[in-house]
Amino acid sequence: MRILIVDDEVIIRTGLCTVIDWKELGMELLPPAASAEEALARVPEEKPHIILTDIRMSGMDGIELAKKVKELLPDTEIVILTGYDDFTYAQQALREGVTDYLLKTSRPDEIIKAAMKAKQRILEKWEALKQENFQTAAFRSQLLERLVTQGLDQEPASVKEQLHIWFRKHGVQAAEAELSPMQVLLVSASGWGDNPLARLLLGAADNMLFELLPAVTLLKKDRIVLVARYVPGVTDKASLEAALDRVEQTLKCTVYAALGSIAAGWDELPVSFREAEHVFSFRGLVAARGLFAMEDVKDRRGGRTVCSQKEEAELSAILLSNNLTELRHWVNQKVRTQMEDASVTPASLQAYLQSLVLSAHRWLERAGSGTGASQEGTGPDNERREFTLELAGQPEEELFRLLSSVMSVFHESIAETKFSYIHKSIAYIKENLDQNLTLQQVAKFVHLNPNHFSEVFKRETGLNYIEFVTKERMRQAAELLQGSQAKISEVANRVGYEDIKYFSQQFKKFSGQTPSEFRQSPKG
Repeated sequence: MRILIVDDEVIIRTGLCTVIDWKELGMELLPPAASAEEALARVPEEKPHIILTDIRMSGMDGIELAKKVKELLPDTEIVILTGYDDFTYAQQALREGVTDYLLKTSRPDEIIKAAMKAKQRILEKWEALKQENFQTAAFRSQLLERLVTQGLDQEPASVKEQLHIWFRKHGVQAAEAELSPMQVLLVSASGWGDNPLARLLLGAADNMLFELLPAVTLLKKDRIVLVARYVPGVTDKASLEAALDRVEQTLKCTVYAALGSIAAGWDELPVSFREAEHVFSFRGLVAARGLFAMEDVKDRRGGRTVCSQKEEAELSAILLSNNLTELRHWVNQKVRTQMEDASVTPASLQAYLQSLVLSAHRWLERAGSGTGASQEGTGPDNERREFTLELAGQPEEELFRLLSSVMSVFHESIAETKFSYIHKSIAYIKENLDQNLTLQQVAKFVHLNPNHFSEVFKRETGLNYIEFVTKERMRQAAELLQGSQAKISEVANRVGYEDIKYFSQQFKKFSGQTPSEFRQSPKG
């Protein structure tokens, strides 16, 4: 905080500069001025926060100096120091904005006290201004967000007027009463990795766009919202691309931007915003960088939303194998294939990837029954099964994380059991009931001698191999009959029977009913 001493008497000037340790008081002492004229000439450049001045000097007096300084720097604190104890002087000084009045006979501690009071008043003004600026910025951010998401129908006239003034000040609206066309632009900037300054760099991109375009901006966590005036040659698509390129080159980042339609008035801005949001959701899908509008994504109708039975079988086999490398390759291939599909939308991609996660959990419930794996999970049910799509990041990483956690749950649960290979073989049987499974095949899968495997299998399950496989086939057939409209011949094939008559005989032994009777019965 800077202080300037003004007095035409050299002894007074020198005394005030040397007797008091201004630096210790937290003030920077400027070179003293020998006259009001000298002080006034230096004020615009040096901008003192506090002026301690004599009231009577040759030429301009202290009161006139106070008046002129207040015109230049209204927040400057002025303390009058005089040898005249004249109340009329004090009254006139207060009218000109002087904040304190001291006699030259005042002790140093009294002068210090007056200077510190002036300093405190300045600090309070600064804090009030800071809070006002903060509140104004917060208010403008809230107002802009309401404008683009809801419109202004519910806002009072005073708020609308503030918005008009703000938009005119930054060139979004012309001075004339008729509204200029506008459009919403959503911008993301990335490429800084895990740099802790990434948020500040996004702020730098916000500042650059604010300077380059006739726009008002709102800085969000992962994007910048702009409402820009539409001016051909200034903010048309080609011009916006040039501004975004400049941001990329200056900040060494990757910019993706989504452009809404042109709004003729305030009430059309929410439409422009919704369009921009829709286009923004394709970030990482249509491209990682560039400027895109509705015309670039309007033909995308959506790709597959559910994985196939073949894919579900592939996934089950990989999860059972406990091969993380194979799982990662499979996940990368599935995600890449979907993202390269020109018809895919964020919604269809998320649904498809979600179906893979659900497929993994269905496998865990089947394979983990009897091991405790199906109950353990990796957290609350709705959390462990939910896939959150982040196209701008790496959706394959999130998918791999969820699927590998399912794999870990199963294999950790069976590792704690004495005969873990029996649980693994049971899971393998359940996933391959449609195949002609022999005991030798299953024993080979768990790397055991068939005779030893058969002996331990019967001891652990209470059934010999054929009895167990038949029971599992009938159980799965019952689930299919109960939960699907598949034909009985299809159900038979899905549980490993080509002969429908033989299948029906086996099913009746298992349930006491034929497949048709079971499906039609209340219990079925």
